[in-house]
Formats: sequence, structure tokens, C-alpha cells
Amino acid sequence: MRNRKEINRQSRRKALMTLGAIAGTSTLGVIGNSYSRYEDQILNKENLPLFSIRDMKSGQLTTFNNETKQKAFPIQPGEKKVLVQHDSPGIITRLWMTTSGWFWENWDVREEKWPDATILKKLILRIYWDDNKFPSVEAPIGDFFGVGHCEYKHFVSKYLGMSSGGFYCYFPMPYNKVKIEVENLHDKSVPHVFLNANYTSYNVLPADAGRFHCMYNSGTNAGSEPQYIMKTNGKGHFVGCCVSMQSWLPNYLGYLEAPEYIYIDDGFEEKNPTIVGTGLEDYFNGGWYFRDGEFNAPLHGVPLKDSLRSMISMYRFHETDAIFFDECFTMLFQSPRPPEHTREFKYSSTAYWYQQTASELLFNLPSKDKLVDLYRIRDTDHQSIP
Repeated sequence: MRNRKEINRQSRRKALMTLGAIAGTSTLGVIGNSYSRYEDQILNKENLPLFSIRDMKSGQLTTFNNETKQKAFPIQPGEKKVLVQHDSPGIITRLWMTTSGWFWENWDVREEKWPDATILKKLILRIYWDDNKFPSVEAPIGDFFGVGHCEYKHFVSKYLGMSSGGFYCYFPMPYNKVKIEVENLHDKSVPHVFLNANYTSYNVLPADAGRFHCMYNSGTNAGSEPQYIMKTNGKGHFVGCCVSMQSWLPNYLGYLEAPEYIYIDDGFEEKNPTIVGTGLEDYFNGGWYFRDGEFNAPLHGVPLKDSLRSMISMYRFHETDAIFFDECFTMLFQSPRPPEHTREFKYSSTAYWYQQTASELLFNLPSKDKLVDLYRIRDTDHQSIP
């Protein structure tokens, strides 16, 4: 007969599973997690289902000015603009933004200006945590929200997406202080940027609340070189990535023959990966070069696949399968084929993770003239022009 302690333990786990499923709460931002801590949080009513009344305060950071009624900030070429900031502890629970420029230029239809979708590469989103001088989030807005081909592509997932003209992100983002800015690196376009960030206030953040990070990387790969997705030092966990790729050769997706290599802690220095896959599309839960085409699911998908133009965008988020590290983390894709059996391609990627403290990103943005580095760009969007 099982003892009372074991029965109580199983009852607690059953309650955790039930309440967690009802609440749909995310523990992605918790560093140094343990199962018993989650049990205590649920059973002590810190995470509750939707119908439970809670003693919490909510707010929203926004570009809307209630005095002038101005909704958005125009961002001049070369300008950096702080959109919102908040100096008290909280957790961002939803980030939404949109901008003009990629399908129409601005409000004044009398001006003879045409949209330029490269603004999706040249408008840079940065987020700073806790008075740090460096951003822990830095990426072009198109890549940050899932598609790096200078194209807006409607798709929805659990944590980020592009939904009928908007861009959204539901990664929880704890902070003591936060500043969100954008920089316009376009030579001519003046995008009008709208932003709303919902948050929950805290007197003191939970001690294990990690800081959200996003790292951008891009480049040209000869075919069999390492394609780095992320590198960082410190303690945290990796929660996903978005990758966009394009070949110069039409009808070529052979760059997907590249398994993931993940090095945790000292593995990279010893050339001993902790995790190795079987192919790039396999990592994103597809197969045979995504034979059934575009799709979007809560935790993985292919928002864009165009075999003729040899281009693809993919995402995968690690929720119950988050990848934990104590000292350092490196992730890359690399083809095992010899160079003579591969073809050149271009790529861009965004990696998402939580770290114990806000960390400076190890990859820098490319120079302004290298931000848009693609073989082909679809430069019109007929259906969206008002």
C-alpha cells in the first residue's frame, strides 16, 4: 500500500496538470526551474485559471498620445526613436506593432511615394532591460516576427506572428525597467510605427524571472559552412528560432540538408555537440523539404515556401522541450555534404531565449548596406495597396 506522502505527491501533480491545462500559463521565463516549484506556484494560486479573480494590476505601454491623439511615431531616415518605456517592475504579456512603408507609404495619398518592402529589414526593433546600455533584443521587424524575406506573410502561432496587417508577440518578458526603441535604416521611407505592450505590474519580480533575448544573424553561406543561429554565455534556456533561407539557383532547396548541432556548456570547445539532428526541415518538424507546403501550427510552421524562388521561412518554439544551459550555448546548422555537392545560399535568423540576467548579444547587426542581402525580392504587393 502506498504511503500517504506518495499519495499526496501524486494528487499535487494531478492538480498541477489540471490547473495548468486550464490556465494555459507559460513558465518559459522561469530560470532554474524545478517541478516542485511549479506545483507550489499552481497550488498556492499564483497561476490560476481564467475564471479565478486575482489581486493583480495590468497596464499598457502605447505610442498613442492621449493629449494630441497621435497614434503613431513617424521615424525619419536614420532616426532612432524610443517608443515606450516603463520604470517599475512588470512582465510584458503581449507586444503588438505595425508600421506603414511595406505596402503603402504614409497618410498623404497626394504624395507620389511608393511602398518599399525592404523596410521590413531596415526598421530595427530593440528592447533594453533594467537600465542596461545594450539591447537584449535586436532584430529587423520582419525577422523578429517570423519572416526574413522582405515580405509580409499572414501566419499565426502561439508566441509570434503576422496577423492581417499586424505583428504580434506573446513571449512573456519580465523586467525591472524596460525601454523599446526602433531605428529606421532606410534611405527614404518614413514609416509610421504603432506599438502596444500589455504588462502586469509587480512590486518585486519573482527571483527566478529570466530576461528575454532575441539575437539576429544573417549572411551568405557557400553551402557547407556552419550557419550560426545563436551563441551566448551564462545560465538560461533556449526557446526557439525563426530561419529564412534563399538560394541563387531556382528550384533548389538542397540547403535543407543541414542538421542542427547544439553545444551546451563546454561542448563547443570540445567539438562535442549535445544534440545533433538529421536535417534542417526535420528540426522544424517537417520532412522531405516540407512536401505539403506552407502551414502554421502553435509551436512550429512554414509561413513561406516558394520552391520556384528557392526561398523558405520556418519557425519552431521550445516550450515543454526548452533546452537548458548553465554556462554557455551554441546552435548552428551545417550540411554534412562535401562542398562540391552543395550550392550557395543566403539566410537570416532570429533566436529566442531567456537568461538569468540581461546579456549583451554576441552577434552584431550587419552594416546598413548588408541588411537587405537577398537574391530576389518581391517588390509589389498589389492586394494590400489601399
